[in-house]
Amino acid sequence: MEQKDIFLIHGTDYKQMTKRLLERAGLAEDIGSRQKKIALKPNLVTSVPPSGGATTHGELLAGTIEYLQEHGFTNIAIMEGSWVGEQTARAFQAAGYGAVCREYQVPFIDLQKDSSTEYDAAGMRIRLCDQAAAVDYMINIPVLKGHCQTAVTCALKNNKGVIPNSEKRRFHTLGLHKPIAHLNTIARNDFILVDNICGDLDFEEGGNPVVMNRILGFKDPVLCDAFACSCMGYKAEDVAYIKLAERLGVGSADIASANITCINPPTQAGGNPRLPRRVQKLAQFIAGKDACSACYGSLVYALDRLSDGGKLRKGLPQIAIGQGYQGEQGEIGVGRCTSCFRKTLPGCPPKAEEMVRFLEENWQGR
Repeated sequence: MEQKDIFLIHGTDYKQMTKRLLERAGLAEDIGSRQKKIALKPNLVTSVPPSGGATTHGELLAGTIEYLQEHGFTNIAIMEGSWVGEQTARAFQAAGYGAVCREYQVPFIDLQKDSSTEYDAAGMRIRLCDQAAAVDYMINIPVLKGHCQTAVTCALKNNKGVIPNSEKRRFHTLGLHKPIAHLNTIARNDFILVDNICGDLDFEEGGNPVVMNRILGFKDPVLCDAFACSCMGYKAEDVAYIKLAERLGVGSADIASANITCINPPTQAGGNPRLPRRVQKLAQFIAGKDACSACYGSLVYALDRLSDGGKLRKGLPQIAIGQGYQGEQGEIGVGRCTSCFRKTLPGCPPKAEEMVRFLEENWQGR
């Protein structure tokens, strides 16, 4: 896998999806020596189950560990430090990671209890937890979700978990964006496996999950976060630390030059899941018929961006989406399944950022 590559896989068997993506990405070959010390760094911001949209699903950890062990790697650990005000051990139990550690005989390292050392992070002094600094290969496993202060959080911000609580407090006093960018000049991002299963709409603690049923793979954390922005209806320029990290040489935000590989097609949303209240309000503008999770979720994110801008109002025509509209005619739709509609946005699925532009141009005049 190269720095410009992006891998996507869809479905609901998250452990097997993880293994399939890692195999396709050639993770074992990228790591190399079976003697290397490997760490998995999930997102355990607070003590809530992953279904709430805040924390990494345990199946991604299980799939990654199983893949690594099947390829002869044995020096593996899970490490994380929750946000200030939460005990990592509580978040660990709430996410169900105890069963994963027991099944695969892998230790969990609570970085809130670790020592730390100060480093020069491209001109900014930042303390890094010692056990995180000692890792030979770090697999960053963030949740793609919204954030109340930075709009989006994914790979770059997830590395706040490898610094001590004192540094987390200091980061907030510095405005988050600059220290996050500088942190990633010293924090390892050897591979990024993104939990894009049901990240929260706009808050890091969860509560309004948007089902996407998708896992993503990257080598470049800046590219990862730029792509995450487009998935949620933002531009990379909307999240200051992304462009700052790019200028510091952490990676590239050039999505247009990326090589995107979709390992399998998007999956149809199963049944009629109970939607959180915030998502329900946005869903009233959607006429879904056998829609895929990724396409439906992207539309929810796009509508949320339009809502933020005060552009949603009663009387607007519902937006058609889903396989049930193939071959049918209608007013306005998104996704290739609505290709026969008078106004339609192609893609399978189109990104939320593209949906926002399309709806602003074709929907708001009604």
